[in-house]
Amino acid sequence: MNQFMGTTICAVKRNGQTAIAGDGQVTMSQSIVFKNNAVKVRRIYDGKVIFGFAGSVADAFTLSERFEEMLNKYSGNLMRSAVELAELWRSDKVRKLEAMMITADKDSLLIVSGTGEVIEPEDGVCAIGSGGNYALAAARALTKETDYSAEEIAKKALKIASEICVFTNDNITCEVL
Repeated sequence: MNQFMGTTICAVKRNGQTAIAGDGQVTMSQSIVFKNNAVKVRRIYDGKVIFGFAGSVADAFTLSERFEEMLNKYSGNLMRSAVELAELWRSDKVRKLEAMMITADKDSLLIVSGTGEVIEPEDGVCAIGSGGNYALAAARALTKETDYSAEEIAKKALKIASEICVFTNDNITCEVL
């Protein structure tokens, strides 16, 4: 069975601005670029929340749909929505998903996994997906060594990851709060 996957998402929170950037590549199996212009970073909840997802495409869509349901149920409370979603996965009532998501509102930045983990990065920088470690290293360096905005750092980190990771391209989508 072919599985569609492969992406990189990077988020940066800096100087009152939060940016989440993602590449556009969808890879089938380990060797075929299936799509170059997928949009994996979106705005939800009347534009007050942004998120980006990585992992198996079907699982990523399921994770994002369930998260949006929780967000609506809990009146846009990002932390509560993420924790309630995580508890749903820990309850074993639903299967674990091979996907992760980074989400943010004006106050918080969170990583949410399809296995029931919710993590708040301590330094305002995080990344997930196949090129996540490359993007994370680049974003941390750019945060420490430059005065770039959150959006500039997220985009530049994705560009660097795209030059190293074969599952990441430079067709970058970025949303900013």
